[in-house]
Amino acid sequence: MGDERVSAPIHAELRYWVELSRLLGDRRFRAPERADGRRPVLLIPGFMAGDASLAVLAGWLRRRGHRVVTSGIRMNVDCAGSALERLDDAVSDFDEPVVVIGQSRGGTLARALAARRPEAVAAVVTLGSPVLDPLAVSPAVLRTVRLVAALGDLGVPRVFSTACRDGDCCTEFHELLRAPHAPGVPALAVYSRSDAVVDWRACLDPHAECVEVGGSHSGMAVNAAVYQELERLLDRSEEPAWSR
Repeated sequence: MGDERVSAPIHAELRYWVELSRLLGDRRFRAPERADGRRPVLLIPGFMAGDASLAVLAGWLRRRGHRVVTSGIRMNVDCAGSALERLDDAVSDFDEPVVVIGQSRGGTLARALAARRPEAVAAVVTLGSPVLDPLAVSPAVLRTVRLVAALGDLGVPRVFSTACRDGDCCTEFHELLRAPHAPGVPALAVYSRSDAVVDWRACLDPHAECVEVGGSHSGMAVNAAVYQELERLLDRSEEPAWSR
């Protein structure tokens, strides 16, 4: 699996604004059905992004009645092993299993977290996340990854380094990405064949329900089709059969 499979041109990511405008015009987004007692949700942003990048999604979830907790990530460039430890602490603060939703690199962290803490995770959603190969990205993004790693090599704090790829710090993270989910932890993997950042094939988690949508990589969190899939998963998560 390699970056040559990312066939969409990078300017295709400008579709984000079209996707956002369509979402904002959707009545079901603006006024979703609200209910008390919905499951809490933890949101994890993508590579080089922070919690603010998921503000639109967080607002919709709150309008539905979910308690939303963000990851505390300002820029997702930390060592995956270290980030996973902090997210583990975050889910421990909930008094019930939480739905974890991650975009791009955030989805790989969400997927690892669900495999690590199945008793604390009610469901996991990955949005355009290369869970099969975190480096299956476009050449431009891969260059950025290498630049960030070089900063980590120089000792910049809370930045991953080249050693993270094969080092002990991330061994567990990589093992968890390949591990099956525990029974009772539903998983949804959303991908787009026209993703201009990530090789869509790397998003096909064999242990998840894989759903294709049309759209950009960066627009996964503002894509109306994604919200329909999230609504379906979240509504199912309220069913008694999902209780632990």
